[in-house]
Amino acid sequence: MQEVKNRATRYIELEERYGAHNYHPLPVVLSRGQGVYLWDVEGKRYYDFLSAYSAVNQGHCHPRLVKALSQQAERLTLTSRAFYNDQLGPYEAFLTRFFGYDKLLPMNTGAEAVETAIKICRKWGYEKKQIPEDEALIVVCGQNFHGRTVTIISFSSDPDAKGHFGPYTPGFLSIPYGDLAAFRQILEERAEQIAGFLVEPIQGEAGVVVPPKNFIPEAAKLCRQHNVLFIADEIQTGIGRTGSLLAVCGNCTCEGSCERGSTYIKPDMLLLGKALSGGMYPVSAVLADEPVMEVITPGTHGSTYGGNPLACAVAVEALQIIEDEHLPQNARKLGKIFREYMQKLVDQYPQWLKGIRGKGLLNALLINDSPDSKTAWNICLQLAENGLLAKPTHGNIIRFAPPLIISEEQVLDCCHIIEKTISSFKQK
Repeated sequence: MQEVKNRATRYIELEERYGAHNYHPLPVVLSRGQGVYLWDVEGKRYYDFLSAYSAVNQGHCHPRLVKALSQQAERLTLTSRAFYNDQLGPYEAFLTRFFGYDKLLPMNTGAEAVETAIKICRKWGYEKKQIPEDEALIVVCGQNFHGRTVTIISFSSDPDAKGHFGPYTPGFLSIPYGDLAAFRQILEERAEQIAGFLVEPIQGEAGVVVPPKNFIPEAAKLCRQHNVLFIADEIQTGIGRTGSLLAVCGNCTCEGSCERGSTYIKPDMLLLGKALSGGMYPVSAVLADEPVMEVITPGTHGSTYGGNPLACAVAVEALQIIEDEHLPQNARKLGKIFREYMQKLVDQYPQWLKGIRGKGLLNALLINDSPDSKTAWNICLQLAENGLLAKPTHGNIIRFAPPLIISEEQVLDCCHIIEKTISSFKQK
Protein backbone atom coordinates (compact mmCIF):
# COMPACT_ATOMS: atom_id res chain seq x y z
CA MET A 1 0.00 0.00 0.00
CA GLN A 2 2.85 2.39 0.77
CA GLU A 3 4.17 1.78 -2.74
CA VAL A 4 0.80 2.78 -4.21
CA LYS A 5 0.70 5.94 -2.10
CA ASN A 6 4.17 6.80 -3.21
CA ARG A 7 3.03 6.33 -6.80
CA ALA A 8 0.14 8.76 -6.23
CA THR A 9 2.54 11.32 -4.80
CA ARG A 10 4.84 10.77 -7.77
CA TYR A 11 2.04 11.57 -10.25
CA ILE A 12 1.31 14.80 -8.43
CA GLU A 13 4.99 15.70 -8.33
CA LEU A 14 5.30 15.08 -12.09
CA GLU A 15 2.48 17.51 -12.82
CA GLU A 16 3.94 20.07 -10.45
CA ARG A 17 7.40 19.72 -11.99
CA TYR A 18 6.58 19.55 -15.70
CA GLY A 19 3.12 21.09 -16.08
CA ALA A 20 2.07 24.73 -16.19
CA HIS A 21 0.35 25.65 -12.93
CA ASN A 22 -2.93 26.79 -14.46
CA TYR A 23 -5.11 24.58 -12.23
CA HIS A 24 -5.30 23.85 -8.52
CA PRO A 25 -6.60 20.25 -8.32
CA LEU A 26 -7.69 18.37 -5.25
CA PRO A 27 -4.89 15.97 -4.23
CA VAL A 28 -6.58 12.91 -5.73
CA VAL A 29 -4.98 10.93 -8.58
CA LEU A 30 -7.68 9.23 -10.65
CA SER A 31 -7.08 6.23 -12.85
CA ARG A 32 -10.47 4.76 -13.75
CA GLY A 33 -14.12 5.72 -14.15
CA GLN A 34 -17.40 3.90 -14.68
CA GLY A 35 -20.87 5.39 -14.51
CA VAL A 36 -21.11 7.74 -11.52
CA TYR A 37 -17.89 6.44 -9.94
CA LEU A 38 -14.18 7.25 -10.13
CA TRP A 39 -11.27 5.26 -8.67
CA ASP A 40 -7.89 6.61 -7.68
CA VAL A 41 -4.53 4.86 -8.10
CA GLU A 42 -4.90 3.43 -4.61
CA GLY A 43 -8.16 1.71 -5.59
CA LYS A 44 -10.41 3.99 -3.54
CA ARG A 45 -13.84 4.62 -5.06
CA TYR A 46 -15.52 8.03 -5.18
CA TYR A 47 -18.81 9.45 -6.35
CA ASP A 48 -18.09 11.98 -9.09
CA PHE A 49 -20.03 15.14 -8.26
CA LEU A 50 -18.37 17.39 -10.82
CA SER A 51 -18.75 15.34 -14.04
CA ALA A 52 -15.75 17.09 -15.61
CA TYR A 53 -17.63 20.39 -15.37
CA SER A 54 -20.81 18.76 -16.76
CA ALA A 55 -19.10 17.07 -19.71
CA VAL A 56 -19.81 13.55 -18.44
CA ASN A 57 -23.61 13.77 -18.27
CA GLN A 58 -23.91 10.24 -19.69
CA GLY A 59 -21.58 8.80 -17.04
CA HIS A 60 -17.97 7.69 -17.29
CA CYS A 61 -17.11 5.25 -20.08
CA HIS A 62 -20.70 4.65 -21.15
CA PRO A 63 -20.51 1.34 -23.08
CA ARG A 64 -22.39 2.75 -26.06
CA LEU A 65 -19.96 5.65 -26.33
CA VAL A 66 -16.95 3.37 -25.92
CA LYS A 67 -18.31 1.22 -28.74
CA ALA A 68 -19.04 4.21 -31.02
CA LEU A 69 -15.58 5.64 -30.40
CA SER A 70 -13.79 2.33 -30.91
CA GLN A 71 -15.64 1.39 -34.07
CA GLN A 72 -15.11 4.76 -35.72
CA ALA A 73 -11.46 4.94 -34.57
CA GLU A 74 -10.82 1.71 -36.44
CA ARG A 75 -12.25 3.14 -39.68
CA LEU A 76 -11.40 6.85 -39.99
CA THR A 77 -10.58 9.60 -37.50
CA LEU A 78 -9.57 12.73 -39.41
CA THR A 79 -9.73 14.00 -42.97
CA SER A 80 -9.84 17.78 -42.44
CA ARG A 81 -12.56 19.71 -44.25
CA ALA A 82 -10.55 19.59 -47.48
CA PHE A 83 -12.73 16.55 -48.27
CA TYR A 84 -16.18 15.24 -47.42
CA ASN A 85 -16.52 12.34 -45.00
CA ASP A 86 -19.36 9.90 -44.40
CA GLN A 87 -20.02 11.01 -40.78
CA LEU A 88 -20.27 14.80 -40.90
CA GLY A 89 -23.39 15.13 -43.04
CA PRO A 90 -25.41 12.62 -40.99
CA TYR A 91 -24.19 14.29 -37.79
CA GLU A 92 -25.24 17.74 -38.99
CA ALA A 93 -28.64 16.41 -40.09
CA PHE A 94 -29.15 14.67 -36.75
CA LEU A 95 -28.22 17.66 -34.58
CA THR A 96 -30.15 20.25 -36.58
CA ARG A 97 -33.29 18.10 -36.35
CA PHE A 98 -32.64 17.34 -32.67
CA PHE A 99 -32.45 21.03 -31.70
CA GLY A 100 -34.63 22.54 -34.42
CA TYR A 101 -32.18 24.55 -36.54
CA ASP A 102 -31.27 24.85 -40.22
CA LYS A 103 -27.48 24.78 -39.97
CA LEU A 104 -24.59 23.64 -37.79
CA LEU A 105 -20.97 24.78 -37.68
CA PRO A 106 -18.79 22.08 -36.04
CA MET A 107 -15.93 22.96 -33.71
CA ASN A 108 -14.00 21.22 -30.91
CA THR A 109 -14.06 23.08 -27.61
CA GLY A 110 -16.49 25.33 -25.80
CA ALA A 111 -14.25 28.36 -26.14
CA GLU A 112 -14.02 27.73 -29.89
CA ALA A 113 -17.81 27.65 -30.10
CA VAL A 114 -18.02 31.00 -28.33
CA GLU A 115 -15.34 32.54 -30.56
CA THR A 116 -17.20 31.21 -33.58
CA ALA A 117 -20.45 32.74 -32.38
CA ILE A 118 -18.76 36.11 -31.85
CA LYS A 119 -17.44 36.05 -35.41
CA ILE A 120 -20.80 35.05 -36.89
CA CYS A 121 -22.59 37.69 -34.82
CA ARG A 122 -20.29 40.49 -35.90
CA LYS A 123 -20.40 39.47 -39.56
CA TRP A 124 -24.19 39.26 -39.41
CA GLY A 125 -24.24 42.70 -37.82
CA TYR A 126 -22.27 44.22 -40.69
CA GLU A 127 -23.84 42.33 -43.58
CA LYS A 128 -27.46 41.96 -42.43
CA LYS A 129 -28.10 44.70 -39.88
CA GLN A 130 -25.86 47.18 -41.73
CA ILE A 131 -23.89 48.26 -38.67
CA PRO A 132 -20.96 50.46 -39.79
CA GLU A 133 -17.71 48.52 -40.11
CA ASP A 134 -15.82 47.94 -36.84
CA GLU A 135 -18.64 49.42 -34.74
CA ALA A 136 -20.58 46.25 -33.88
CA LEU A 137 -21.17 45.65 -30.18
CA ILE A 138 -22.11 42.50 -28.28
CA VAL A 139 -23.79 42.70 -24.87
CA VAL A 140 -22.60 40.26 -22.19
CA CYS A 141 -23.28 39.78 -18.47
CA GLY A 142 -21.10 40.41 -15.45
CA GLN A 143 -19.56 37.35 -13.74
CA ASN A 144 -19.85 35.45 -17.02
CA PHE A 145 -17.67 32.51 -17.97
CA HIS A 146 -17.46 31.72 -21.68
CA GLY A 147 -13.86 30.49 -21.91
CA ARG A 148 -10.32 31.79 -21.60
CA THR A 149 -9.19 32.99 -25.02
CA VAL A 150 -8.01 36.60 -25.25
CA THR A 151 -11.23 37.82 -26.86
CA ILE A 152 -13.40 36.06 -24.28
CA ILE A 153 -11.46 37.24 -21.24
CA SER A 154 -11.68 40.75 -22.65
CA PHE A 155 -15.27 40.85 -21.38
CA SER A 156 -14.66 38.80 -18.22
CA SER A 157 -15.02 40.31 -14.75
CA ASP A 158 -12.78 37.66 -13.16
CA PRO A 159 -9.45 39.28 -12.23
CA ASP A 160 -7.62 35.93 -12.28
CA ALA A 161 -8.80 35.13 -15.80
CA LYS A 162 -8.26 38.64 -17.10
CA GLY A 163 -5.29 40.11 -15.27
CA HIS A 164 -2.12 40.92 -17.25
CA PHE A 165 -3.36 39.50 -20.56
CA GLY A 166 -4.11 42.81 -22.27
CA PRO A 167 -4.49 44.62 -24.55
CA TYR A 168 -8.06 43.42 -24.66
CA THR A 169 -10.46 43.02 -27.57
CA PRO A 170 -12.98 45.88 -27.78
CA GLY A 171 -16.61 45.69 -28.82
CA PHE A 172 -18.39 44.38 -25.72
CA LEU A 173 -20.83 45.98 -23.27
CA SER A 174 -21.59 44.40 -19.90
CA ILE A 175 -24.76 44.44 -17.82
CA PRO A 176 -25.39 42.86 -14.40
CA TYR A 177 -26.61 39.28 -14.80
CA GLY A 178 -30.38 39.06 -14.51
CA ASP A 179 -30.88 42.84 -14.71
CA LEU A 180 -33.60 43.24 -17.31
CA ALA A 181 -33.88 47.00 -16.78
CA ALA A 182 -30.17 47.45 -17.54
CA PHE A 183 -30.51 45.39 -20.71
CA ARG A 184 -33.55 47.36 -21.83
CA GLN A 185 -31.74 50.63 -21.22
CA ILE A 186 -28.61 49.68 -23.13
CA LEU A 187 -30.72 48.55 -26.08
CA GLU A 188 -32.69 51.79 -26.08
CA GLU A 189 -29.45 53.77 -26.08
CA ARG A 190 -27.33 51.78 -28.55
CA ALA A 191 -29.51 49.23 -30.38
CA GLU A 192 -28.32 50.38 -33.80
CA GLN A 193 -24.78 49.26 -32.95
CA ILE A 194 -25.65 46.12 -30.99
CA ALA A 195 -25.39 42.91 -32.99
CA GLY A 196 -25.96 40.33 -30.27
CA PHE A 197 -26.56 39.37 -26.66
CA LEU A 198 -24.39 36.50 -25.37
CA VAL A 199 -25.67 34.89 -22.17
CA GLU A 200 -25.54 31.74 -20.05
CA PRO A 201 -29.11 30.70 -19.08
CA ILE A 202 -27.59 29.75 -15.72
CA GLN A 203 -24.12 30.95 -14.78
CA GLY A 204 -22.21 27.81 -13.84
CA GLU A 205 -18.66 28.93 -13.07
CA ALA A 206 -19.98 31.98 -11.20
CA GLY A 207 -21.51 29.58 -8.68
CA VAL A 208 -24.67 28.22 -10.31
CA VAL A 209 -26.41 31.59 -10.41
CA VAL A 210 -30.02 31.21 -11.56
CA PRO A 211 -31.49 34.44 -12.98
CA PRO A 212 -34.99 35.74 -12.22
CA LYS A 213 -37.56 33.58 -13.98
CA ASN A 214 -38.52 36.25 -16.52
CA PHE A 215 -34.98 37.33 -17.42
CA ILE A 216 -34.20 34.92 -20.26
CA PRO A 217 -37.62 35.04 -22.01
CA GLU A 218 -37.90 38.82 -21.68
CA ALA A 219 -34.31 39.35 -22.82
CA ALA A 220 -35.00 37.18 -25.87
CA LYS A 221 -38.12 39.23 -26.60
CA LEU A 222 -36.14 42.47 -26.36
CA CYS A 223 -33.57 41.05 -28.78
CA ARG A 224 -36.29 40.37 -31.33
CA GLN A 225 -37.72 43.84 -30.90
CA HIS A 226 -34.35 45.50 -31.53
CA ASN A 227 -33.05 43.12 -34.25
CA VAL A 228 -30.31 41.77 -31.97
CA LEU A 229 -29.16 38.14 -32.06
CA PHE A 230 -29.96 36.19 -28.90
CA ILE A 231 -26.99 33.83 -28.32
CA ALA A 232 -27.38 31.13 -25.67
CA ASP A 233 -24.19 29.60 -24.27
CA GLU A 234 -25.49 26.16 -23.24
CA ILE A 235 -22.04 24.56 -23.17
CA GLN A 236 -22.38 23.69 -19.48
CA THR A 237 -26.13 23.97 -18.92
CA GLY A 238 -27.35 22.15 -22.04
CA ILE A 239 -27.97 18.51 -22.93
CA GLY A 240 -30.10 17.60 -19.93
CA ARG A 241 -28.06 19.05 -17.08
CA THR A 242 -30.71 21.42 -15.70
CA GLY A 243 -33.67 19.08 -16.09
CA SER A 244 -34.55 20.04 -19.66
CA LEU A 245 -32.82 19.31 -22.94
CA LEU A 246 -31.71 22.95 -22.83
CA ALA A 247 -31.75 25.39 -19.94
CA VAL A 248 -33.70 27.86 -22.10
CA CYS A 249 -36.51 25.29 -21.90
CA GLY A 250 -36.66 26.01 -18.20
CA ASN A 251 -39.75 28.22 -18.27
CA CYS A 252 -41.65 25.84 -20.53
CA THR A 253 -44.85 24.42 -19.05
CA CYS A 254 -43.85 20.93 -20.18
CA GLU A 255 -40.73 21.14 -17.95
CA GLY A 256 -38.55 19.20 -20.34
CA SER A 257 -40.95 16.47 -21.46
CA CYS A 258 -41.56 18.06 -24.86
CA GLU A 259 -40.53 16.64 -28.22
CA ARG A 260 -36.85 16.99 -29.08
CA GLY A 261 -36.12 20.24 -30.86
CA SER A 262 -39.09 21.96 -29.18
CA THR A 263 -37.92 24.78 -26.93
CA TYR A 264 -39.70 27.52 -25.04
CA ILE A 265 -37.20 30.06 -26.36
CA LYS A 266 -35.30 29.42 -29.56
CA PRO A 267 -31.99 31.29 -29.49
CA ASP A 268 -30.77 32.80 -32.74
CA MET A 269 -27.54 30.96 -32.01
CA LEU A 270 -27.16 27.95 -29.74
CA LEU A 271 -23.72 26.97 -28.43
CA LEU A 272 -23.09 23.40 -27.32
CA GLY A 273 -20.05 21.48 -26.07
CA LYS A 274 -18.96 19.38 -23.07
CA ALA A 275 -21.67 16.66 -22.82
CA LEU A 276 -22.14 16.79 -26.59
CA SER A 277 -19.59 13.97 -26.62
CA GLY A 278 -20.28 12.53 -23.17
CA GLY A 279 -16.72 13.40 -22.15
CA MET A 280 -15.25 11.06 -24.77
CA TYR A 281 -13.76 13.61 -27.12
CA PRO A 282 -13.67 17.40 -27.62
CA VAL A 283 -16.79 18.30 -29.63
CA SER A 284 -18.63 21.61 -29.83
CA ALA A 285 -21.18 23.11 -32.17
CA VAL A 286 -22.83 26.38 -33.13
CA LEU A 287 -26.39 26.08 -34.41
CA ALA A 288 -28.35 28.78 -36.23
CA ASP A 289 -30.91 29.18 -38.97
CA GLU A 290 -29.98 30.00 -42.56
CA PRO A 291 -30.37 33.83 -42.40
CA VAL A 292 -27.70 33.93 -39.69
CA MET A 293 -25.39 31.08 -40.72
CA GLU A 294 -25.24 32.09 -44.36
CA VAL A 295 -22.79 34.89 -43.54
CA ILE A 296 -20.14 32.17 -43.14
CA THR A 297 -18.58 31.34 -46.51
CA PRO A 298 -15.47 29.36 -47.54
CA GLY A 299 -12.36 30.87 -46.01
CA THR A 300 -14.12 32.90 -43.31
CA HIS A 301 -13.89 30.29 -40.57
CA GLY A 302 -12.63 26.76 -40.05
CA SER A 303 -10.88 24.13 -37.95
CA THR A 304 -8.70 21.18 -38.90
CA TYR A 305 -10.43 18.94 -36.36
CA GLY A 306 -13.89 20.51 -36.48
CA GLY A 307 -16.36 18.01 -37.92
CA ASN A 308 -13.93 15.09 -37.90
CA PRO A 309 -15.51 11.63 -38.33
CA LEU A 310 -14.62 10.43 -34.83
CA ALA A 311 -16.25 13.44 -33.17
CA CYS A 312 -19.38 13.12 -35.30
CA ALA A 313 -19.91 9.43 -34.53
CA VAL A 314 -19.44 9.96 -30.80
CA ALA A 315 -21.69 13.04 -30.59
CA VAL A 316 -24.62 11.37 -32.35
CA GLU A 317 -24.46 8.45 -29.93
CA ALA A 318 -24.06 10.78 -26.94
CA LEU A 319 -27.26 12.65 -27.79
CA GLN A 320 -29.13 9.44 -28.53
CA ILE A 321 -28.23 8.22 -25.02
CA ILE A 322 -29.60 11.44 -23.51
CA GLU A 323 -32.91 10.77 -25.22
CA ASP A 324 -33.08 6.99 -24.83
CA GLU A 325 -32.27 7.03 -21.10
CA HIS A 326 -34.53 10.03 -20.32
CA LEU A 327 -31.68 11.84 -18.61
CA PRO A 328 -33.22 15.36 -18.53
CA GLN A 329 -36.23 13.95 -16.70
CA ASN A 330 -33.95 12.10 -14.27
CA ALA A 331 -31.98 15.28 -13.61
CA ARG A 332 -35.17 17.23 -12.93
CA LYS A 333 -36.55 14.65 -10.48
CA LEU A 334 -33.32 13.96 -8.59
CA GLY A 335 -32.25 17.61 -8.52
CA LYS A 336 -35.37 18.44 -6.55
CA ILE A 337 -34.66 15.62 -4.07
CA PHE A 338 -31.05 16.79 -3.69
CA ARG A 339 -31.94 20.45 -3.08
CA GLU A 340 -34.61 19.53 -0.52
CA TYR A 341 -32.10 17.43 1.41
CA MET A 342 -29.45 20.16 1.22
CA GLN A 343 -31.92 22.77 2.45
CA LYS A 344 -32.41 20.68 5.59
CA LEU A 345 -28.65 20.72 6.11
CA VAL A 346 -28.55 24.50 5.56
CA ASP A 347 -31.21 24.90 8.25
CA GLN A 348 -29.40 22.50 10.58
CA TYR A 349 -25.83 23.80 10.17
CA PRO A 350 -26.03 27.60 9.67
CA GLN A 351 -22.51 27.96 11.07
CA TRP A 352 -21.17 26.34 7.89
CA LEU A 353 -23.92 26.64 5.28
CA LYS A 354 -26.02 29.58 4.12
CA GLY A 355 -27.92 28.38 1.08
CA ILE A 356 -28.53 25.94 -1.77
CA ARG A 357 -29.43 26.91 -5.31
CA GLY A 358 -29.60 25.37 -8.73
CA LYS A 359 -31.71 23.58 -11.27
CA GLY A 360 -31.83 19.92 -12.24
CA LEU A 361 -28.50 18.34 -11.32
CA LEU A 362 -26.54 21.60 -11.50
CA ASN A 363 -26.47 22.87 -7.92
CA ALA A 364 -24.35 24.90 -5.55
CA LEU A 365 -23.98 24.82 -1.79
CA LEU A 366 -23.15 28.26 -0.40
CA ILE A 367 -20.60 28.14 2.42
CA ASN A 368 -21.01 30.54 5.30
CA ASP A 369 -17.58 32.11 5.06
CA SER A 370 -15.80 34.71 2.94
CA PRO A 371 -14.63 33.92 -0.61
CA ASP A 372 -11.07 34.39 0.63
CA SER A 373 -11.39 31.65 3.24
CA LYS A 374 -10.36 28.01 2.78
CA THR A 375 -13.54 26.65 4.31
CA ALA A 376 -15.08 25.39 1.04
CA TRP A 377 -11.74 23.89 -0.01
CA ASN A 378 -11.35 22.09 3.31
CA ILE A 379 -14.92 20.78 3.13
CA CYS A 380 -14.14 19.39 -0.34
CA LEU A 381 -11.01 17.70 1.04
CA GLN A 382 -13.10 16.02 3.71
CA LEU A 383 -15.81 15.11 1.19
CA ALA A 384 -13.08 13.35 -0.81
CA GLU A 385 -11.95 11.47 2.29
CA ASN A 386 -15.55 10.35 2.69
CA GLY A 387 -15.83 9.22 -0.94
CA LEU A 388 -17.32 12.16 -2.86
CA LEU A 389 -15.48 14.47 -5.28
CA ALA A 390 -16.55 18.09 -5.71
CA LYS A 391 -14.71 21.37 -6.16
CA PRO A 392 -15.16 24.93 -4.90
CA THR A 393 -15.80 27.83 -7.23
CA HIS A 394 -15.43 31.52 -6.35
CA GLY A 395 -13.92 30.59 -2.99
CA ASN A 396 -16.99 29.91 -0.88
CA ILE A 397 -19.30 27.96 -3.21
CA ILE A 398 -19.25 24.20 -3.82
CA ARG A 399 -20.69 23.08 -7.15
CA PHE A 400 -22.44 19.70 -7.25
CA ALA A 401 -23.03 18.18 -10.69
CA PRO A 402 -23.09 14.36 -10.82
CA PRO A 403 -23.57 12.35 -14.03
CA LEU A 404 -27.22 12.40 -15.05
CA ILE A 405 -27.42 8.60 -14.97
CA ILE A 406 -27.26 8.68 -11.18
CA SER A 407 -30.06 6.84 -9.33
CA GLU A 408 -32.22 8.11 -6.46
CA GLU A 409 -30.52 5.63 -4.13
CA GLN A 410 -27.11 6.97 -5.12
CA VAL A 411 -28.22 10.59 -4.72
CA LEU A 412 -29.43 9.86 -1.20
CA ASP A 413 -26.17 8.04 -0.42
CA CYS A 414 -24.28 11.15 -1.53
CA CYS A 415 -26.56 13.36 0.56
CA HIS A 416 -25.64 11.22 3.56
CA ILE A 417 -21.93 11.66 2.75
CA ILE A 418 -22.37 15.43 2.59
CA GLU A 419 -24.32 15.41 5.86
CA LYS A 420 -21.66 13.27 7.55
CA THR A 421 -18.96 15.67 6.34
CA ILE A 422 -20.73 18.84 7.44
CA SER A 423 -21.85 17.44 10.79
CA SER A 424 -18.27 16.50 11.73
CA PHE A 425 -16.50 19.38 9.98
CA LYS A 426 -13.89 21.31 11.91
CA GLN A 427 -12.01 24.15 10.25
CA LYS A 428 -8.29 23.46 10.10
